Amino acid sequence: MALILASGSPRRRELMALVDPDFTVAVSDVDESAITADTPARLAQALASAKAQAVAAQHPGDTVLGFDTVVECGGKVFGKPHDRAEALAMLSALSGTAHRVHTGVCVCRGGRAAATVETTVVHFAPIPPAELNAYADTAEPYDKAGGYAIQGRAARWCSGIEGCYYNIMGLPVHRAVQLLQSFGTE
Repeated sequence: MALILASGSPRRRELMALVDPDFTVAVSDVDESAITADTPARLAQALASAKAQAVAAQHPGDTVLGFDTVVECGGKVFGKPHDRAEALAMLSALSGTAHRVHTGVCVCRGGRAAATVETTVVHFAPIPPAELNAYADTAEPYDKAGGYAIQGRAARWCSGIEGCYYNIMGLPVHRAVQLLQSFGTE
C-alpha cells in the first residue's frame, strides 16, 4: 500500500515529506471550474476531495492525500491569478487587510474518504505601489492562490498570522497528520 500525494505542487511535495517522506505523486485531472460550494472553506474542501477521489479511483489499494487552497478576502475567493492585472487586483485587495487562507485536506483509501479544512488568518501591512508592481513583474504570484507566496517576497508584507503557517503554503502538516491518524493510516 503506497501513500500518494494528489498534487503536482513543488511546495506541497516539500511539505508532504514532513508528513511522511515515503510517498509518490499522482496529479488528478479534475476540472476545478466545475466544482462549487456555498462558502470558500467548503470550496477548498470540495476541491481537495475531488482531487483525492479522482486519484484514489485509479489507485484503489493506496492511501491518497488531496489538498486545495483558496484565499478569501472580503467574501471573495482568490484562486491563482491568470495575468498581471488579476495579480495586481488581488494583491491590492489584500494590502492593509486581514484575509483567510483555507486549505481542504482529504484522505481516501479503499472507497473510504475523510475530509476537513484548515483556516489561517493572514494580516498584511499596506503594500507600497512600487513593491506591488515589482512583485507582479516576478513569476512568484502566478501559481499561487491569492497571488502571493508567504515563503517568498510576500513575507515582507505579512504582519501576523493566526493559525498554521504551513496552511498558507498549501499543506497544513499537523492537520494532514491528524487526518491520516484518524483515518487509521498513520
